[in-house]
Order: sequence, then C-alpha cells, then structure tokens
Amino acid sequence: MLKLSMLAAGAGVATSQQAFGAGSLVGNLCTPDDLSLAEDDPGSHDFNLSPFVDPLPIIPVATPINFPLDPPIDPARHQRYTEFLPQKTYIQVLREFDHQYHSGIPFATRVWGFNGNVPGQTFHARYGEPVLIRRYNQLPADHVGFALPSFTTHLHNLHHASESDGMPWDWVDPGFFWDYHHVNAPAGGDPLQKQTTQWYHDHRMDFTATNVYMGLTGFYLLFDNQDTGNEHDPSPSAFRLPSGKYDIPMILHDISLGEDGQLYLSQDTNGFLGRYYTVNRKITPFLEVEPRKYRFRFLNGGPSRFYELGLNDGLLFNVIANDGNLLPKPVIAETIKLSVAQRFDVIVDFSQYQPGASIILENLMEQIRGEGPTGRKFAKGEGDPVMEFRVVPLTGPDKSRIPNELRALPKINLKEVKQERLFKFDYFGGMWTVNGQGFDMDRMDAYIEQGSAEIWTIRNGGTRWEHPIHIHFEEFQILEFNGKPLQESDVNNSRKDVLTLGPGDEVKLFFHFRDFLGCHVMHCHNVVHEDHTMMIHWHIAPPKNGPVLGAIIEPRPVMRLGTPPAGF
Repeated sequence: MLKLSMLAAGAGVATSQQAFGAGSLVGNLCTPDDLSLAEDDPGSHDFNLSPFVDPLPIIPVATPINFPLDPPIDPARHQRYTEFLPQKTYIQVLREFDHQYHSGIPFATRVWGFNGNVPGQTFHARYGEPVLIRRYNQLPADHVGFALPSFTTHLHNLHHASESDGMPWDWVDPGFFWDYHHVNAPAGGDPLQKQTTQWYHDHRMDFTATNVYMGLTGFYLLFDNQDTGNEHDPSPSAFRLPSGKYDIPMILHDISLGEDGQLYLSQDTNGFLGRYYTVNRKITPFLEVEPRKYRFRFLNGGPSRFYELGLNDGLLFNVIANDGNLLPKPVIAETIKLSVAQRFDVIVDFSQYQPGASIILENLMEQIRGEGPTGRKFAKGEGDPVMEFRVVPLTGPDKSRIPNELRALPKINLKEVKQERLFKFDYFGGMWTVNGQGFDMDRMDAYIEQGSAEIWTIRNGGTRWEHPIHIHFEEFQILEFNGKPLQESDVNNSRKDVLTLGPGDEVKLFFHFRDFLGCHVMHCHNVVHEDHTMMIHWHIAPPKNGPVLGAIIEPRPVMRLGTPPAGF
C-alpha cells in the first residue's frame, strides 16, 4: 500500500555489512497471516498523495522564560531540588489546533501539541544545568474521539525522580498544570552514564497510544563537554559532530486519515499500522541538504510500526548513538532497525553528490499486522519511501568530523547485584500481560533497594509477536541473549533503554537503582500493548545500610490549578 512504483528503481548496497541493530538483538518473526490495517480498514481513506511535495518541518528549539512563575515552584514536591536548582525554566501549553499533514489534503487535521507546535519544541539541555518545565493543560475538556484530554509527560529515559518522570497515574486534567524538574546529571555521577538524544511523550494511563497519536511528542537533546553541539569547538575534548542546522532530529509516525482529513485510529489491541509515513508530522517530505556531513537523530515514535531504514542508492550510515547513548565507536551500517521508541543518531555524508541529486530514505521492513514485522525485507530501491534528500550547493566549509572514539560503556560490577528477577511478556485472556497479570496501579510488582544493582531476565512468551520493552529510570546493559553472552560485535550496542524481543527471545540485563526513591514502570512500547495492560510497577526503597539519596514524597504530588501566562 505504501510503496510507490515510481520509486522502484535503484541500486542495492554492494557491501555485506549486517544491518545495525539487527543480528541477535532484534527478532523479526511475526507470522504474516492477516491483512494490513492500512490496506483493509474501511475507516482509513486514501487521498492518493504524491510524495516529496512538502519540506521537512525543522522543529523549533524551546526558549526559556525570563520571568518568575506564578504560582511559584514548590520545592517540597521535588526530590533533591535544592541540590539541583533549576538554571532555566520553560513553559509548555498543551492545546488543540489545525495542522496540515500534506499540502494535497483538502482539509486541516485537528492535532494536539505544545505551544502550537507538533511535534513539540526541541529542548537543548546541558549536563550540569538543571531545568524546570511547567506544562499547562489547555486541551478541550469536551473533546469527543479516541484520545483523552488528560496528559502526563514522560521524558524517556532521562535520569530523574519519579514525580518528574511522567508516571501514568500522574495525569493533568484541563485547567491544571504540573512542574517537571530535570536534574540533567548522569546516573550515579558517572560521566560514562551521560546520554544524548532523548524524547518526551504522553504517558497517560490507558491512553498513551491515542494521545501520542494525536501529537504529544517532542525531542530533548543533551550536550556536554564532548558532545558540545558545536562543530567549530576548538576544545580537545570536543567531538565536533555536525551541529546547528546540520543536526536534525526526525521523529517517525505512521498515520491514517478519515474522509474528513481527521486522524483515524482503529481500536485493534494488537497494534495499529497507519496508511502514511510521516517525518516530523509531515507525510513523505523532502529535505534540502548540502554536499557535506549531517547528523540525523532518528526516532520511532510509534504507535506500533517497526522500521528498517536505508538509503536507496547505497549511501551508508555512520551510526554514533543507540537509544540515548553515544557508542564507544562509530559503526558503519547499510540499514538501521528501530522498534517503537528506539533512536539512532547517524552521520550521513553527502559530499560525493552534486547539486540536483536525489536520495530516498526507505523503510525496507515488511509489517502487515500490529504485533510486529513478518521477517521479510525489501531490496534497496523497492522499499516504502519515507522522505527524500535533495542536494543543493554548499554554503560553507564542513568543519565537522566523525571521531574514531566516542564514549566508553559504563563498568559492570556483578558484586553489586542484590537480586535476580524474571519478567515474562505474554498474551492471555484477551490481555497483554507481564508474569501472567495485567497492570494494576494499586499492586507493587517489585521493591528494590536504592544503591543496589539487579539482574533482570526479560522473556517473550509469545510465538508470533514482538515487543519493544522499555524500563524507566536508568539505562540497562545487556549481559546475555537467549542464554549466550553477547558477541563482540553486539557489545557496542548493549547499553539501551528499549529492548526488542522477538518471539521466544530471552535477554538477561544488568540494571542500577541510584540517586532517587519512588515508583517507576516497565512496559511494552508498542503503546497499544501498554494501554492494554502490558506494564508493571516497581518501587525504589531506602537502602538498609548507607546513605539515602532523595525522599519518598508523601502524599504524592498532584496536579495544580492554574492558567498559562499571557503570550503562551
């Protein structure tokens, strides 16, 4: 359905390199025994749109405010607030507004976004510079449709306290607001735990898929003395990666529209596949690029589709980051695979091209049902077009580079392990389950001692579905895959915050619990599965011996009544 015959020509990659993110870490075995929702669902309308008509939207960068908040911040609502006093403060207002997904659609589409932007503004944050974000809910209380005008915003997988993590039960109704305090400090104070490309999205209990689908997503980028955000930085520690207008975040969503041009979402608990690919909420856009290096930050925003991205003429990716983490060394890859919520930062060098050249970004992965891919892969030049790169003249010298070394993996000390746990993701009785149970906000599934480490075994009990598993709070490091230690080629890709499990897969991982107390969750990031109870609830408790960092805030903070200031 998504393929366009006019793009079927093109040469395949002549190398034999394995697709990055594939190998033993991603399974693709879901049985193709059903029709695609995008093809078969009578509620989805085909507007017969031409590709590469509209330019890629460049997401604006968030601007901090320069006036005090009213009402003021309440420090008692935030763990370790006085240790990490905010140096910048932001306001975001969630509203409904009109958006044009494609200039060929004769209707505007009602979407939800932040400060009139969809996706929301990109935050540029720095380590050592804590921030506070106040988010007001001005969504229509009388909304009718599949989404719920009640939000909670999860900053995926930034290391911060529970009350600022966007827990599913910390929702904000219309007319109220919530303050999010982000310390922007590495876990455990370890510089090897620093992160780079993160994102924020709605996490409202039972309505994550629908609210994200309506538009509630955005980027949160972290910089430090190595990943400085300045390709001209003369410091010897600076990586000098492509920066400024040559550093472009891109979020992938697939959508369907009804005959009236409004978002259409089938209520299928297996997952949802849209008719159209969008990048930064524009259907199959184009981007003008100069013949030089670019940093692209690809994010799969869901709700259920998996991607294998490749460039149709054989141009390769220099992969520098996986999920939120810079790799120890760059990896050259023909394709990159992204399950829902996964990210890859890549550097693409267009310097071999003359102005006027066209390169197509394709999805080579076949998926015809919501549970996961079929395992079949299209040849280069025959995939589904996602966007086009159009080469234009160079405007100045390229001072960026691709370093030989990036960021080493954190050290693993198995002596810190206090407990091992098994979590089995499965399907039973019409529900997506973990250890045979659906999510219950009043049931605590695990109590964990602060300062300890644990080994968690995550198992996919299914035979035909694939689950991208996300664990909040800290990054994990993979120890074993299906009972075997990682191969040397996989270790580079072993620190993650989303674990993709194919049918029958089992992964053992190492996980720390430091710096804060309180509740967090683990869930499937096929957010349709999450909303249909595939989630658990765990709690970091004070250590039996040693210092306590943070505090359990009782009673737990609740939303506060208020309206945004003038101009927002």
